[in-house]
Amino acid sequence: MEEKIKLYSPNAIALATYFGGPLAAGILIRKNSINLGREKEGLWTLIIGMISTILLFWGILQIPEPIIDMIPNFLIPAIYTPIIYLIVEKIQGETLKKHKEENNEFYSNWKAAGIGLVCSIVLIGGIFAYAYFAPEDWDVDTYDTELTKLYSNEDEAMKVFDMMNRRPAYEIVYFIEHTGIPKWKENIEILNKMSSIENLPEKVQKQNKLLLEYNKLRIESYELMAKAILNETSEYDDEINKRHIRINEIVDEL
Repeated sequence: MEEKIKLYSPNAIALATYFGGPLAAGILIRKNSINLGREKEGLWTLIIGMISTILLFWGILQIPEPIIDMIPNFLIPAIYTPIIYLIVEKIQGETLKKHKEENNEFYSNWKAAGIGLVCSIVLIGGIFAYAYFAPEDWDVDTYDTELTKLYSNEDEAMKVFDMMNRRPAYEIVYFIEHTGIPKWKENIEILNKMSSIENLPEKVQKQNKLLLEYNKLRIESYELMAKAILNETSEYDDEINKRHIRINEIVDEL
């Protein structure tokens, strides 16, 4: 081994890793690999370091905020730093040991720490960027639960169309007034509750508006249907058809 070659020691790599995560480790190990003439190995090391960093911080972001607030700042680096130290010992330990025995030079720990700090700045910037640009959290579970109720009410209210030409007129009107219309009105209350959920995405807000219009049109059409059946007249057909046309348009938009 040529004396001019300089390498990062395992301790230097561990120090950089503590501050800059697996990314810093990947950079320093890659530098060692390049200096040792193992450029391909160094490239793979850097790629693995980058992927590990992404996975690490993705995992951290999945931890609920109340729990993450309880974790001491030093704990997570204290977990992954020894692991990376062992990996360095595994892949470059013998080479670094021989390098030291031959009194060859090592990069200073200060330089390693500086690289670690630069990586930490980059990572913190990435986290802030993610927090700024990522969609705000909203209560998807509550929304889905209310949406299930909405569809259940719709299924019940739509049974009136199975009754047409099969049941007496008074039964159909009774169903419209005591089941159909109340179910659509209940849906409007549910939609108002859904719309009050904080941080609803714009797409969901638009969907709620369409669903609200849909349910109001259903109420109007049911009221007209009840009048038409009670009075045995077709004079409301045009108004009913207009509402059904708009209802179909909304269904297509949804």
